Amino acid sequence: MNTRHHDPFKAAFDSLEEFVDLISQVLNCPITIEDANHRLLAYSTHDERTDPARIYTIIGRRVPEKVINQLWKEGTIPALLQTREPVRVKNIDEIGLHNRVAISIWKQDEVLGFIWAIEIDKILTEKDFDLLKKAADSAKNKLLQLQTRKNKKEEHSQEFFWKLLTGHLKGEREIYERFHALKITPSASFAIAVFQFPENITNKVEQNISYLLKTGQLMKILLYTIDCNQLIILLSADNIKEPYQEFNRFVQTFVLTMNERYDLKGITPVYSSIYEDYQKIGQAYQETLRVLTIKEKFPFETENIFNYHKLGIYQLFELILEKRQSEAYENDSLKKLQEYDQKHHSNLVETLEVFLNKDNNINDAAKELNVHANTLNYRLKRISEIGDVNLKDPNQKMLLYLDLKLLKYK
Repeated sequence: MNTRHHDPFKAAFDSLEEFVDLISQVLNCPITIEDANHRLLAYSTHDERTDPARIYTIIGRRVPEKVINQLWKEGTIPALLQTREPVRVKNIDEIGLHNRVAISIWKQDEVLGFIWAIEIDKILTEKDFDLLKKAADSAKNKLLQLQTRKNKKEEHSQEFFWKLLTGHLKGEREIYERFHALKITPSASFAIAVFQFPENITNKVEQNISYLLKTGQLMKILLYTIDCNQLIILLSADNIKEPYQEFNRFVQTFVLTMNERYDLKGITPVYSSIYEDYQKIGQAYQETLRVLTIKEKFPFETENIFNYHKLGIYQLFELILEKRQSEAYENDSLKKLQEYDQKHHSNLVETLEVFLNKDNNINDAAKELNVHANTLNYRLKRISEIGDVNLKDPNQKMLLYLDLKLLKYK
């Protein structure tokens, strides 16, 4: 019999555990099968030969994040997402990874998972590669069944999340019952994070988002959903010493990784205050939308602000603007400076704003305006004279600062 065309994996198998043991016996090496998000589905049990990376994967039921990151950097995972051929992975000591061969499990143009074979006492041959391809083809149907069940659960989870976000679930008891029905343990404290993409999120980008959220281990994610160009996430704040610092780290890392791996730029991240009452989840969501509105209006001033409680005076802008409009108020000093700028083609209003942005620091403001400090001092003197402004009076400066910003907010 021509062994190249013999397929030992055609026989029916009851479980992935039984199947992975069969692959291990045929290839004579330890085997693991993961889903597309590197969660462990099955591993061969009869073979004690292994390496630290496999041990950590088995213990944690998923591939450690440091291993995933290294495999992206080394080009292994990008290769697995492009080819149906086995990919050889060289020894990487710093993450406890010994030589191995990986192959993707495909359904048409979608990767369902991966098979990993560790080369402990042998180097896999071309014949073994052929067998590995047969194993990947046979694993497809089993992974499709698992994916169908997973997709149904995610649909129910997203429906539940939208009901929370829109306030359709009011009673605390009903909310907790829904959590438990979905086999999700609710956290005692939480926050909402929103990532606003420059364009509507496509199916492919959604797959990349899902992959990143499920392989990342910086933050516990309870629920997530997508709305046009926004990714909305329910984050756990439990057992975190400095939650706001960790949230900052999480949102910035997510944006950076989406850029590095998928060349997606221009994502704006924000997150809410921390809450303990799930009946206020809609309030948390509205906070994030307000932060996004402010960041759109004031991208420079709020570049490094990602959450509501760090907005400071910007939290009050909507209220102040409403009051200004109802009273038809106009700042007389700013009006005089604007009229002077128009008549003399000068930039006193810009100079004043930069000076106030830099907290009255002459050197920093002069550098920003690209002028000499003496030139700036002369301009500030003209601002005081023309606008009848006392730049040593904190009350006047605060009012000018607010009204300058409100000019952009209208």
